[in-house]
Amino acid sequence: MPQKILVVDDEREIVKLVRAYLEQVGFKVVTASDGQEGLTVFRHEKPDLVVLDLNLPRMDGLDVCRTIRRESDIPVIMLTARVEEQDRLVGLELGADDYIVKPFSPREVVARVRAVLRRVQPAPSAPETVTAADVELDLVRHAATVAGEAVELTPTEFELLRAMAAEPGRAFSRMELLDAAQGEAYEGYERTIDTHVKNLRNKIEPDPKSPRYIITVYGVGYKFAED
Repeated sequence: MPQKILVVDDEREIVKLVRAYLEQVGFKVVTASDGQEGLTVFRHEKPDLVVLDLNLPRMDGLDVCRTIRRESDIPVIMLTARVEEQDRLVGLELGADDYIVKPFSPREVVARVRAVLRRVQPAPSAPETVTAADVELDLVRHAATVAGEAVELTPTEFELLRAMAAEPGRAFSRMELLDAAQGEAYEGYERTIDTHVKNLRNKIEPDPKSPRYIITVYGVGYKFAED
């Protein structure tokens, strides 16, 4: 579902322009023309972000922001024609996440909305396991099983297998695998990967001379076989 933006401003042309630009890039937009209506729409529509003018009839934007903050932690971007630093600081102290001074470009509003939403979105949780074919890696316990049987791997072997098993079919160069395994790669050391792969095959392959899981990609490096 598209993210929903509430725009609260009593200047119709500004609302119309900001709405058009936000909708053009995929946001759903709801609007209000005064502070009281803004709070009503906020409570009913439950937007993902509020673009809020400071100078509003019926209820000042600062009071609207203060009320929103008592009820929610959704991001608020303030629009203001007030150039005094103190006014902007008051808004930020009340919990606004950003502010834009009028006159402004509608493209700037879109950019600020996107930036604030990126900041408040939770980081994706890292996976706890990697599974490919019969291989399963427990990233928390740093344990590996192949066809249900535990396999003892060195830290380097584990990281190599994790990198390849996470993307079956992708051909990795030796430098990429060295970087994945050790966090840094230096030319001249990439051939050490061949030794690690040989040891890894001896531990996980039913027949290391005819590998099922770790496939050589000639002229490139290695890959984990696609299912």
